Amino acid sequence: MADKNSVFVELHDLTLTERIDDRYGRVVSTKTVTEDDLIKIAVSRRTDLNPVTLKASLDIVNGIAIEQVANGAGVKYGLSYYGLDVKGIFIGDNAKWDGKQHRLSVRATPTAELREAVRNASVSVRGMASVGTVVNAITDVASGEVNSRLTPGGGANIGGNKIKITGDNPAVGISLINQETQAETKIPPTSVLVNEPKKLTVIIPANLLAGDYKLCITTQFSSSSQTLKEPRSYMFDYVLAVE
Repeated sequence: MADKNSVFVELHDLTLTERIDDRYGRVVSTKTVTEDDLIKIAVSRRTDLNPVTLKASLDIVNGIAIEQVANGAGVKYGLSYYGLDVKGIFIGDNAKWDGKQHRLSVRATPTAELREAVRNASVSVRGMASVGTVVNAITDVASGEVNSRLTPGGGANIGGNKIKITGDNPAVGISLINQETQAETKIPPTSVLVNEPKKLTVIIPANLLAGDYKLCITTQFSSSSQTLKEPRSYMFDYVLAVE
């Protein structure tokens, strides 16, 4: 019998309620797995599979799936069902498409198989998380979307704990890591408008290329009067789309 799926959950302070002992749970992310990693795992379990052929096959099917979704088809592929939604308001029965007001977005719904696997996973609660740097939410000011996108040249509100950017180590700052190329774009200190232990407000670089990004905060901030000798980094779990 295959090993049961399992995850760890840590508790964090819930500051939105009046109770001082309210907590919210957060799954501990152990690693990030890429498509290449999945292929290696598949080959390790099925030695008759050729990794080059498997990769090429996935690339072909990925391209076809993207083409079909982008042409308005509903597509069941992999672990999700995909379709398109329309964002923005139209005024009048004969309104036209305005690229400044409207946009298409991708809708992804997990398959029943994935939902069942997650529902049946074993969960172990570790108790309160360590009191280090943590990001709870990133709100894109231009769109109002939370934990999903960033707008080049627009603002972003970052909420969390011990996220104040402090210290003279060269690594200190806020970076956006492109998930395809791993290229790092640093947000200049002059673009940090609010710099507090529980809140940052930043301007996203206007020249940031389209792609999928993760946000990383590196700081020497400490709740005491002394800064940390060595900086600590925190990578936010969510992938943020830049279009």
